[in-house]
Amino acid sequence: MAFEPPQRLVRALGETAPAGDDWLARLPETAGRAVARRELTVERVQVPGGRSSLVVLVRRADGTPAVLKLAPPRARPESERAALAHWGGLGAVQLLETEPDDGVLLLERLHPDVSVRSLPEAKALLEAAGTLRRLWVEPPAGSVFETVEERTGRQAVAMRAGAGTDPEAAPLVDAALAAREELLAAPPARLLLHGTFRQSKVLAGERTPWLAVGPDPVVGESAFDLARLVRDRVEDLIAAPSGPAITRRRIKRLAESLEVDQERLRGWTLFRAVESGIRARRVGRERDAELLLEFASWL
Repeated sequence: MAFEPPQRLVRALGETAPAGDDWLARLPETAGRAVARRELTVERVQVPGGRSSLVVLVRRADGTPAVLKLAPPRARPESERAALAHWGGLGAVQLLETEPDDGVLLLERLHPDVSVRSLPEAKALLEAAGTLRRLWVEPPAGSVFETVEERTGRQAVAMRAGAGTDPEAAPLVDAALAAREELLAAPPARLLLHGTFRQSKVLAGERTPWLAVGPDPVVGESAFDLARLVRDRVEDLIAAPSGPAITRRRIKRLAESLEVDQERLRGWTLFRAVESGIRARRVGRERDAELLLEFASWL
């Protein structure tokens, strides 16, 4: 079978690929080797798929359905493997093999076309938040996961550079960076976090109704993880006449339901929205940038 990467993946990786990177060009050969080594039967490539990896629906030699996931090194697949192994299927997709294999993960099959996002908004937020709570555990002893301070530090450098060429966004960048400094000055408990959690990262399963997929794990406070969920369906929030009020209520409801400090959640929501908006503008996704920066201005 030809392992043709979906266009969504090609575009997304093209935005971040370093000079000379040939991971996409080698992907068909890499996928073929991974399938042969595990004696898998390929059903289909998941389309549109994700923005950082190729997802292939397969069956194992005994007929069990599974998912083969292939990701480039910059997507930190070995960090994902370590987090999934630590969660052991509690709240997250089950890892079916633990031995490292150069960016290849074999995972239990969920229902790839059914995410929490398919539910009505209020129900979706409730189910997503409940799933996220189960992931917030102590990191394994001696773990080498990136910390929130480290990740946001790298992002802060890029945000400052972006603000220098975007005077309109500069006040929002200043506010986001100030919020980060204040939040990092007195962080609460450090937990293992999903890192990129949103409604589309929660899929229907068999073992339990909903399970998280696709973590980019990081160690830090829970408010950082929850912040990305606040802006889910941002296009709907922007279109709503009462978008700012809805956002404030969402922050309050999520903070209270998950016992997270409301002001810390607001601060990390601001930082993450501005960071995403500046990054979107940097790679030419102007509509995404406008939505995210308008959302951030409400905070």
